Amino acid sequence: MTSMIDKLTPLISRYEDIESVMADPEVAANYERVQELARERASLEDLVGIARQYLELVEEIADLEALIQEGGEPELAQMAREELEANRARLERVTQSLRTALIPKNPNDQRDVIIEIRAGTGGDEAGLFAEDLYRAYSRYAQNRGWKVEVMDANPTEVGGYNKIVFEIQGQGVFSRLKYESGVHRVQRVPKTEAQGRIHTSTATVAVLPEADEVEVKINPEDLRIDIFHAGGHGGQNVNKVATAVRIVHGPTGLTVVCQDERSQYKNKQRAMAMLRARIFEAEQERHDAEISQARRSQVGGAERAEKIRTYNYPQDRITDHRSSATFHGIPRLMDGYWDDIIDRMVQWEEERLLAQAGI
Repeated sequence: MTSMIDKLTPLISRYEDIESVMADPEVAANYERVQELARERASLEDLVGIARQYLELVEEIADLEALIQEGGEPELAQMAREELEANRARLERVTQSLRTALIPKNPNDQRDVIIEIRAGTGGDEAGLFAEDLYRAYSRYAQNRGWKVEVMDANPTEVGGYNKIVFEIQGQGVFSRLKYESGVHRVQRVPKTEAQGRIHTSTATVAVLPEADEVEVKINPEDLRIDIFHAGGHGGQNVNKVATAVRIVHGPTGLTVVCQDERSQYKNKQRAMAMLRARIFEAEQERHDAEISQARRSQVGGAERAEKIRTYNYPQDRITDHRSSATFHGIPRLMDGYWDDIIDRMVQWEEERLLAQAGI
């Protein structure tokens, strides 16, 4: 119990310090500083609320135990014992909530995301699988009331995608979809297969937390911006006016393309959002690597090269290789009912982080 109190006291002090600093008129005038402090305060708010409950219960239990030890009136002692039993049960529940709340939070959890899906091995079937994944994420987003907008797409002749990039905006999007980064493998009979043979194909998913202009400053002189005609199926131009935008960032060599909007201005805005997300991701990678190789974030980390999940259609089974969990009912899951999988991933991550933290 003492070790838990030792963990909580500095967190509560830090939360109170943040509130005090944010009330300072000089700090309030600094937009960037206020945003930084507000994010830190938000990340501590739930934890501090539970911590205060925990400390109050610990104090009440100590007082009740002292009261019982002193003896006194039997009726009063009996009431104290009953209240002590109830408070100990409450403390057990609060302690479990506290252990979960003490798990280090990903600072990007409340951000919107940009998702990029690319067809991997498997030819046309890989492109069709990429389309299926896009549809699943889109339906899931709609089920949760999130907004989905395509930023760039490169369709195949048979109806799938070589690549599709889209943005999802909503409350806590990254916290739910961050587990999707990596290589997804599908085993099924392709629509293009005449002899009924099962094929294995892959698609790669990258989930990038969005960053705003305050967090990622880009020097306009470092950019090369190309304007061209948006392409459709077979490479034909679909717009008479050149509206598609390609931006190359000199210092990093990153290239982004946006051609889904009919407005050059909107395409440029979205391309810049994609570029910021990629630069932000690269900075996160460097930061994580400096702290600890073992705690690299999933997005953009080494895990992207690994097969994280297999979709076996003949056996109606989806297996996640990180959590070793298996799910059945592929048609329903791929129709956007993704919560069973993501809830299990949240539980898996909590168990892993609790073990790492020794909580």
